[in-house]
Amino acid sequence: MTKKPETEIPTPKQNYVPPASYDQWMVGKAAHFWKQLGPGLTTGAADDDPSGIATYSQTGSQFGFRFLWLAPFTLPLMGVVQEMCARIGLVTGQGLAANIKHHYPRWVLYLCAALLFAANSFNIGADLGAMAQGVQLLVPQMPFAVLVIGFSLLILILLILMPYGKYARYLKWLTLVLLSYIFAALMVDLPWGQVFRHTLIPSFSFSKEQILLITAVLGTTISPYLFFWQTSQEVEEEILAGKKTLKARRLGNTPALIADMRVDVWSGMFVSNLVMFFIIAACAATLFPNGITNIKTASDAAAALQPFAGSKATLLFAIGIIGTGLLAVPILAGSASYAISESFGWKEGLYRKLKQASAFYGVIIISMLAGLIMNFVGLDPIKGLIYSAILNGLIAPIIIFLIVRLAGKKNIMGEYASGPWSKTIGWITVILMTIASVAAIVSII
Repeated sequence: MTKKPETEIPTPKQNYVPPASYDQWMVGKAAHFWKQLGPGLTTGAADDDPSGIATYSQTGSQFGFRFLWLAPFTLPLMGVVQEMCARIGLVTGQGLAANIKHHYPRWVLYLCAALLFAANSFNIGADLGAMAQGVQLLVPQMPFAVLVIGFSLLILILLILMPYGKYARYLKWLTLVLLSYIFAALMVDLPWGQVFRHTLIPSFSFSKEQILLITAVLGTTISPYLFFWQTSQEVEEEILAGKKTLKARRLGNTPALIADMRVDVWSGMFVSNLVMFFIIAACAATLFPNGITNIKTASDAAAALQPFAGSKATLLFAIGIIGTGLLAVPILAGSASYAISESFGWKEGLYRKLKQASAFYGVIIISMLAGLIMNFVGLDPIKGLIYSAILNGLIAPIIIFLIVRLAGKKNIMGEYASGPWSKTIGWITVILMTIASVAAIVSII
């Protein structure tokens, strides 16, 4: 009698996921992805500050769905530039201003840092005012002055007193407030056929109004303060990970670290442009067909949405204004301080205590006070944003030019220097931002 062969137990494949543990596997994947996100996510989210929301709202209300294509068009431009900034920070172990100071004439850096400080201060003032107006949409009886002062103090306390590790996590979780704009747009009955058509097929004319609008979107999306913040935050994260010396930061890079950075940066830029897309779409579907085209501030857009999209959409818009302000204002103040402190060789970094970097925190305080005062001297917030646009228009092409050159140099970046595709997109961005800046300044003046 022949013995039956024993049945072999099949060896499970390495990547096989048993059905019982699938949910755990998905949770693990999501947790790993969330862990990869950091400076890139917060930088991208800060790009959708209240002044940016106002620009996107104006785009949708004035021209309908016509400029939805700007969301996918600007994504590779800002993604490539921000990735360059992140690589510069990781590879050199220093902020953007410190690298410019080392490789280019100092007067260029001093001029750009001064203009950045002024532009950011105007922007801070406008954003603080927008945050106060956002609260007043929800609680009309709250005094404007109390709200502006309260927000300023809250942001300064968090920036100065909260340890950097906790503050970075606070900013990261705060980015979730951007979902409110997506939810608000989904409450609107969007004509998806028109949405997809205008997203995929660019259409514009060379009228003054449309050139100004494209210029405004480019200037809002690709802003100088994001460059300095991104680079310095990569350095801060390295210091938080224990790489406290310049040598340790320069020698500690690996392909895996660069890959994680790319996931972070491109995720942040994607979220930023996705929110931009839905804000334009929401206003195009509600305000444009009803002839409401005079949207000057984010709170104007939130209030105008109520009759057509309901009180819940207005509520979500208002929450978004407050949340993105709390995210963007400290980044505006911090980026200016990084640029100035690195320019003059002062001790800088949010990981330092106030006594260790008094000049660094002093610049932040002065920038916040300048923005706060602008809300009490009768300066129209729209004029403040115009002044900010002019100053950013002067420095953005210069800074991007320097970033593209720095990121592409083998003697600085080694094996992590920009490749042909990255360089090409970088130089296209320089050309477009130069044209946009000249057009904006000429039209405003």
